[in-house]
Amino acid sequence: MMNETYAGFTVMDQLPAGFLDCPAERLVELLPGPTLFNLPGRDPHPLFVSTLLHGNEDSGLTAVQDVLRRHASRGLNRSLLLFIGNIAAAAANLRTLPGERDHNRIWPGAPLAEDEPQVRMARAVYDYVERRQPFAAIDIHNNTGFNPHYSCVTKLELKFISLAQLFSRIVVHFQRPRGTAAAAFANLCPSITVECGKAGAGTATQHAIELVEACLSIAHLPDHPPAPHDVDLLRTYAIVKPPADASFSFDGAAADFQFRSDIDRLNFSELAPGESFGVLGVLGASKARLEILPGDSDDHAPDDYFDYADGVIRLTRPAIPAMLTLDPRAVRLDCLCYLMHRIGLDGARLPD
Repeated sequence: MMNETYAGFTVMDQLPAGFLDCPAERLVELLPGPTLFNLPGRDPHPLFVSTLLHGNEDSGLTAVQDVLRRHASRGLNRSLLLFIGNIAAAAANLRTLPGERDHNRIWPGAPLAEDEPQVRMARAVYDYVERRQPFAAIDIHNNTGFNPHYSCVTKLELKFISLAQLFSRIVVHFQRPRGTAAAAFANLCPSITVECGKAGAGTATQHAIELVEACLSIAHLPDHPPAPHDVDLLRTYAIVKPPADASFSFDGAAADFQFRSDIDRLNFSELAPGESFGVLGVLGASKARLEILPGDSDDHAPDDYFDYADGVIRLTRPAIPAMLTLDPRAVRLDCLCYLMHRIGLDGARLPD
């Protein structure tokens, strides 16, 4: 086995004994830290797969382990660059460890100082992959709320859409947050993030297995437009966050924002103006307002999507939410939700 050490990560050309059966929380016993496996295949242009950028999202790991077990005797059709990310957070079953950067916000394009250790690590991984001329890149995630399985792209180019469709007909175009792996590798090859639903859910790993197998098997990605009924294309227009100094609850407990207890059931629903997200608590009845941040490349503030008349948090315009969750830690680390609208392949917003 050949190991090479770079800025904050290790490259291995073989899997260590026990890797294929090792759960995410025990990878710290096998790996020295973030690790990039360089595994040969018959086609030398590799598929890049990143997993465990969030330590408590393990469907990508279990999917790739299954695929590698299946190919152990006959080899891979395509070379594979497999990046295993935040194994320390995985050991603690956390998205990220306290005080560290989110491993999916540190890639080239992030608005961070280049000399930060995590940022240097991500740049070094990127540079290594760039030299290999990757075929495609997929970053596999889970989420904490009720969401369908869907793909995310940062470019509306046809090969990106074709890659996304290998996972789901639901494709979300996004440009924020910055510093994601999908956005960085989009400068090298077709690149997607996939959201596999909740970690441990019955279909999450199986769906990821099917995606990885397909990407290792196909010779090229189609570059012709999909039939309209084969893709449901949306764009993130706004990111919604509670203010950093505000309190919130999902169970009716006293807080600035008392969100409804079933709020994650609204994900990917076409909501009409007047839909309630909850109420303002006594603590925040006169001053609390949700932060609405741009979800696209424009720096101007998006339209306000909510009003607070009579203390009820109501939508003021149609919208389709994603990533709503009942997990307070996930809200603090990321956001309450993303608000989306349907678009065409040309990027133009369709009528609500």
